[in-house]
Amino acid sequence: MVRAADGAERPARTSVWLEGRAPRGRGVRHGGQPSGLDRERITAATVRLLDAEGLARFSMRRLAAELNVTAMSVYWYVDTKDDLLELALDAAFGELGLPDAESKEDWRDQLRTLAAGYRGLLARHPWVTTLTGDFLNIGPCSTAFTSRVGQVIRDAGMPADGRPGATAAVLQFVYGAGTVESGERDFGFGLELLIAGIEAKVPRD
Repeated sequence: MVRAADGAERPARTSVWLEGRAPRGRGVRHGGQPSGLDRERITAATVRLLDAEGLARFSMRRLAAELNVTAMSVYWYVDTKDDLLELALDAAFGELGLPDAESKEDWRDQLRTLAAGYRGLLARHPWVTTLTGDFLNIGPCSTAFTSRVGQVIRDAGMPADGRPGATAAVLQFVYGAGTVESGERDFGFGLELLIAGIEAKVPRD
């Protein structure tokens, strides 16, 4: 059994990103509901509701009311509430602007940009902190962000065997800072310590 985002214990499930579910039709009429409903619109409405009312108050019925459809219409596009929360989680990560992979900007500045962006995301969407701990965070947007952090660390000269640990250290530091009230100065100081630690582990010619 696993504990889902709403606190209830449910049978173990795999991620929506691993179950091979193709996005369902756009604008399909189902059960007499109006056309124009699709996963993207449902996901965007979910993000808005989570921002406005929080994770504890979110429900499929409340979402359906926001969209002016029946709850069964929403289930035509997503199988479960948890699937929808995973989609919303990845949509939030899609807001992050990633430095160009071919950028000539110094890796330290790129890492600062990525860390600040992630911290800002957690501040705008407090529910992301909870869902990141509840679900496999492997949607395309989240994966792209994590990969970009890893690429920046690779560009710093970190050997291959040290990149996963360095990437995890950066992500976990920002995630931890997002769960507590930390001042800008404290966040910046901690990030600079991480950058200095990465530099110290890069082999010198």
